[in-house]
Amino acid sequence: MSITLTGSIQHRDIGTGAWALVTEEGVTYEILRGADKDLLKAGQKAKVKGQVREDIMTTAMIGPVLEVKSFEVISSD
Repeated sequence: MSITLTGSIQHRDIGTGAWALVTEEGVTYEILRGADKDLLKAGQKAKVKGQVREDIMTTAMIGPVLEVKSFEVISSD
């Protein structure tokens, strides 16, 4: 099932590092490794379309894992 989320991109210094999307409602999603490098910029705000992967666990475990299918940058710091 595809979802669309808007929020800010954050880098978390956990283990080898993890990228997260924190929504406007304060929900944190861990961005699945392999996402487009243009999305992975700390402080950037983006609208992301993707799928929550319930079949994947990560070492960071900072929230549900989000596999990004497409995104639109809204603003960047």
